[in-house]
Amino acid sequence: MPGGRLTQQDRQRIAAGLADGLSYAEIARRLDRTTSTISREVARNGGPGGYRPQQAHQATVQRARRGTPAPARAASAPSGTAEEEIIELAVRSGLPRMTARVHVDLLLSEDGRRTAAELARRLNISPASVSVAVNFLVQHGYVRRERDPQRRRDVYVVDDDAWYNSVVISSRQTLESARAAMAAAERFGPDSPVGQRLAKGGTFLERVVLDMRESADRWRTLLT
Repeated sequence: MPGGRLTQQDRQRIAAGLADGLSYAEIARRLDRTTSTISREVARNGGPGGYRPQQAHQATVQRARRGTPAPARAASAPSGTAEEEIIELAVRSGLPRMTARVHVDLLLSEDGRRTAAELARRLNISPASVSVAVNFLVQHGYVRRERDPQRRRDVYVVDDDAWYNSVVISSRQTLESARAAMAAAERFGPDSPVGQRLAKGGTFLERVVLDMRESADRWRTLLT
């Protein structure tokens, strides 16, 4: 059963996982630990944006020597902020943690605009991590990329159309999967067990997606 104290190497792997945008559950799986162990370790040592493995290990050693219980959160880490809650919801819905942090920072910016350099500085992450995150967000319609001709750099933008675009892109991808399943059903034969299973699943997904697209078009005026 997973357990035991976290080692310094474990903490380095946690930091690497956070930098790669992995969820707590995935980091826990890779370390053969419980998710609560990882979330508690990160929360008491600076949070996702401020976790430093060396400092975390030293703090744990010092607490053990003093024989005092660890605080619920480091003083520098925000406690129960709206931003943290939104990030956690995004992660639970399937977004990689680093991508969720970038998306939420854009959502909560005054004008919904940030450059890559601003995102890297605000979130204390590498330009490479920003690039991976924004490419995912652009690909899935959550963010659009604009070019600043004067400064010759990209600006990443979240606006009202982003909500509609993300629904359209997601539905298009699901619709492709549905129709691929229906095509495969024909190859296996509509009377075979596999063919029937694929046909039913594909038809269900197709109807749901088309209804969702129709609903998105009907309510798009709410975003204008």
